[in-house]
Amino acid sequence: MQVLFSILGRAAQAAVMILIVIVLNFALIHLAPGDPAEVIAGEMGGTNAEVLAQLRAAYGLDKSFIHQLWLYMSHVLSGDLGQSFYFNAPVLSLILQRLPATLLLVISAILIAIVVGTLLGVMAARRPNGWVSNLITVLSLVGFSAPVFWTGILLILLFASAIPIFPVGGMRDVARLDAGWWAGTLDVLHHLVLPASTLSIIYIAQYSRMARASMLEVLGADYIRTARAKGVPERLVVFKHALRNAILPIVTIVGLQFSSVLAGAVLVEAVFAWPGLGSLAYMSILRRDSPTLLGILLFSAVVVIVVNMLTDLAYRLIDPRIRANS
Repeated sequence: MQVLFSILGRAAQAAVMILIVIVLNFALIHLAPGDPAEVIAGEMGGTNAEVLAQLRAAYGLDKSFIHQLWLYMSHVLSGDLGQSFYFNAPVLSLILQRLPATLLLVISAILIAIVVGTLLGVMAARRPNGWVSNLITVLSLVGFSAPVFWTGILLILLFASAIPIFPVGGMRDVARLDAGWWAGTLDVLHHLVLPASTLSIIYIAQYSRMARASMLEVLGADYIRTARAKGVPERLVVFKHALRNAILPIVTIVGLQFSSVLAGAVLVEAVFAWPGLGSLAYMSILRRDSPTLLGILLFSAVVVIVVNMLTDLAYRLIDPRIRANS
């Protein structure tokens, strides 16, 4: 029963947060400079006053801010995210078309960061004063400090230009669009290597530092000394006994950092022309496509709120101390 009340309480908080996000996003985009009607008219090839007035009336841009906000919220609450100015298609269908590509990129980057970062942290913790640990520390600082777009451009110059083993951008090779399922999957994975690596590097740096600190703390625990005294092989001590407890902080931070991973995916998709929500948001910003941009921001906020809520609820179920304190 306590868990049910906790779920209902978190759901109510999430609903209030989503309403706040809707109002803030709409207000910020409404206050941004530029007139969407002029952009649309420019794409049509004419920008006279009569055309602008017709476009503003057709898209409701001639109404007051409060009236526009009320219409937008009423449509959103009914499941309608509006019609794209530029693509002339429902915003929800555009988001659903681009969502699989973004999820593939984000999930791949998170998995790479968890696996590689944890292994590097374990290697550094086994000999904390050795040269391997110092090298991993330096590389972690460099990876954490480098901007995502700079890392992506550097990887393109290195592995797509100087050593052309990966594609420059895109998700599929045009010449292989009619290929079979297996060949198409390999083609997508081939295009995924550079974007996923770019997005994961900064998190590899964070997780390696976190895994190193956590492993050092766990390796000094009494039960680890007892396992070593019993003659348990070092490999089992590290990967079976110590790593199980040391990886818990990393799992926690992954759920909390999901929003930053989505934000980083926007830049990565723009650099690599990856056909996901990030590139769609980038095009929407350039063309002042307010409904599409609002839909992407709302959808991203909902995903982040839901992921954080599930992370919190999972820890309430796993750790009885959190339930007791609440």
